[in-house]
Amino acid sequence: MTIYIVRPGDTLYAIAQRYGVTADALIFDNQISDPLRLVPGQALYIPVTSVSYTVRPGDSLYRIARSYGITLGALLDANPTISAVSTLYPGQTITVPFDDEQFGTALVNGFATGSNAESIREALPYLTYLSPFSWSAGMDGRLTPPANAEPLRELAFPFRARRMLTVTNLPAEGGGFNSDIAHAIFTDEAAQNNLIADLRRSLAEGGYAGAIFDFEYIYPNDRESYNQFLRRVTEALHQEGYLVMTCLAPKISDTQVGTLYEAHDYAAHGQIVDYVILMTYEWGYTYGPAMAIAPVDQVRRVLDYAVTRIPSEKILLGMPNYGYDWTLPFVEGSAARAVSNTRAVEIAAQYGAEIQYDERMQAPFFNYYDEQGRRHEVWFDDARSIRARLTLIAEYGLAGLSYWTIDNLFRTQYLVLSSMFGISDPGGGAVETFSVW
Repeated sequence: MTIYIVRPGDTLYAIAQRYGVTADALIFDNQISDPLRLVPGQALYIPVTSVSYTVRPGDSLYRIARSYGITLGALLDANPTISAVSTLYPGQTITVPFDDEQFGTALVNGFATGSNAESIREALPYLTYLSPFSWSAGMDGRLTPPANAEPLRELAFPFRARRMLTVTNLPAEGGGFNSDIAHAIFTDEAAQNNLIADLRRSLAEGGYAGAIFDFEYIYPNDRESYNQFLRRVTEALHQEGYLVMTCLAPKISDTQVGTLYEAHDYAAHGQIVDYVILMTYEWGYTYGPAMAIAPVDQVRRVLDYAVTRIPSEKILLGMPNYGYDWTLPFVEGSAARAVSNTRAVEIAAQYGAEIQYDERMQAPFFNYYDEQGRRHEVWFDDARSIRARLTLIAEYGLAGLSYWTIDNLFRTQYLVLSSMFGISDPGGGAVETFSVW
């Protein structure tokens, strides 16, 4: 693959011709809603590993390499009959190569609420596991299944992806993560017995591959109680051949303070369960100031710490699948508006904004003024930022990644993924990846 950054004056059809693909392919792969309104700075995924370029008067090897965003060395390697001092002739054909950066296989989990069946169906070929969100645990340990459990089971049936049963301390009647529910489960043997019994029954009846525990906002003094609970439930589920995973807040030290972090014991989880999902997102969040949702520099800090406590081959990197639109100036207590990654580009086109790219955070953003004259800032993901974070999986030797969530279709992220990794199947092999045309 290659990634092309739109320049002022570009047309979709000229870009397609330049890379030897059809405009329809670019429209589909990049979910372009209006082919006549490309946005300067917009990143386009292009499904090619090389192109044949016809030399024009005045061309040089350096100019050609630079225009395609590759090095002179890469251009020379792809054309062994040409040297750095060769004279080019108009009409001469040379090969321009692009790296596919194949890094082996990756385990891929996708959380889903079930709000968009078409998006989920298109994501399924790229998943090892589909995880309906979520089964609510009560104070007594009893589990309440989500309404999406059966519809997602039917969606997943034709595909190789297995389903994981996700357990949370979110109350069945609604509301946020409940610390008291977690405390009751961790400290009450009867509640644990109920939860384990419900789990065994639900896993067997539903044909699940295992369970994911996403307990958040746990009281700090429940840290060891949580560890003991995990030891017990993991032993019980392992006896019946089930996988166990946990979700962990993005910490950078053992002593990081805060209810979100303190009870998440990286070393213990790394020793007890099969895989951990690092929730490496929400630096830019609904009630905070405008910034990247998953800045690479901050994700690196988490990984630098995590791999010292958890075997790297047990770690799944959390991948957000959304952006935020903030109204400026940021005021404490104000809320950003969540937007899909494709909607973000449509907003930029609508208001004539130019997309910029933060090299430190490895994330795209733009500003615009709405009809009321208010300034906005939007951060989201594109092919470049997806590639940057996927590269970390290979760099740190991680098991793979986990999407939150797959309910909004962002086709480019799956195409970039499949150009870099094969998708591990639940048995440890590799699933053949294929086009979703």
